[in-house]
Amino acid sequence: MSNKQVVQTLNAPKAIGPYSQAIVAHGFVFCSGQIPIDPETGEVVSGGIEAQTHRVLQNLKAVLEAAGSSLDRVVKTTVFLQDIDDFALMNGVYASYFPHNPPARSTVEVARLPRGVLVEIECIALTG
Repeated sequence: MSNKQVVQTLNAPKAIGPYSQAIVAHGFVFCSGQIPIDPETGEVVSGGIEAQTHRVLQNLKAVLEAAGSSLDRVVKTTVFLQDIDDFALMNGVYASYFPHNPPARSTVEVARLPRGVLVEIECIALTG
C-alpha cells in the first residue's frame, strides 16, 4: 500500500512530463514548480514579472486546494527568478498571497526557466 497520493487538477496547468502537479505524503503536500501558464489556454501569461507571479501563485493555490490544503498551510517555498533584479516586484505580489505568517522561503536566480518564463515557484504545505 502506497503512502503517497497523486494530485491532479484541471485548474492548473497539467504536468507535461513524468511528474505530478503535487504529491500528498505523510501530512504534507509537495507541489511541483508552477510557471505562469494559464490553465485554460495553455499559454504563458503576457505581462511582466508581476503578472507572471500572480499566475504562478494562482496555479499553486489551485493545486493546493485540489490536495485539500491552501496557501495558508504553506510552510516552505522556493522561488526561481530568471533575473534577480525582478525580486522587489515579485516580492510585492508574493506578499499579497501570504499576508500573515508567511512561509520560509528561498529565492534564487537561475540561468533559464521553461518556456522562457520569468518566475517559477514550488512549495511544501501541510495537508488539511
